[in-house]
Amino acid sequence: MTIKIYRGRDCVHHDVSSEHPENPDRLYAIDDQLLSSGLEMICQHGDAKQVKRENLALAHDPYYVDSIFQRSPRTGVIWLEQDTGMTPITLSAALYAAGAGCDAVDWVMEGEDRQAFCAVRPPGHHAEYDNAMGFCLFNNIAVAARYALKHYELSRVAIIDFDVHHGNGTEDILRAVEGTAFFSIHQHPAYPGT
Repeated sequence: MTIKIYRGRDCVHHDVSSEHPENPDRLYAIDDQLLSSGLEMICQHGDAKQVKRENLALAHDPYYVDSIFQRSPRTGVIWLEQDTGMTPITLSAALYAAGAGCDAVDWVMEGEDRQAFCAVRPPGHHAEYDNAMGFCLFNNIAVAARYALKHYELSRVAIIDFDVHHGNGTEDILRAVEGTAFFSIHQHPAYPGT
C-alpha cells in the first residue's frame, strides 16, 4: 500500500487571526502526528495543483464561485459570514485545498493499492452549493467526489465525514447526486445545529 500526502503551497499561509480556531496550527499538528507515528517516513508527498474553475462548478454555483474570486481582498481581512474570513492569500489556499482532492482522486484511480491524504486548509465540509460557511469557501470533498464520478465514470462514491460538526455543506451538495452516499459522524447538537 502506498499513501501519498498532498499539500497546497499557500494552505499554511491562510490566517485570518491568531485567535481564530481554524489556523495554521492545524497543519502543524498533522505534521507532528505524522512524524511521531513514523508515517511521515513511509509516505510519498505531492504538491497539489490549484483546482480548475470548471471542477469547482461540479459542486458549486458558478455565480458563487465568481463572487468568491471578486471578493478576494488585496489587503486586510473581509468576512463572508461570522466565521469565514478571507485574506489576500485565502483564495489561493482554497484553490489548492480543492485541487488537492482532485489530485488525490487521480492518484488513487490511476494506480493499484493507493491511498491519499490531503493536509490542506481552509476546510470545506460546511461550504454549501452557493454559500460559504463555518470557515469553508469551497467544499473540497464534494468537488473531489463529483470530479471522481465525472472523470472516472464511477457508478458510486461514498464519503464518511468524521468531525465534531456535521458536514452539512457536503450533504447539501450531494443530496440529489445519484451514486453518492454521505455519512456524517458528529456531535449533536453542535454547530451548525443539523
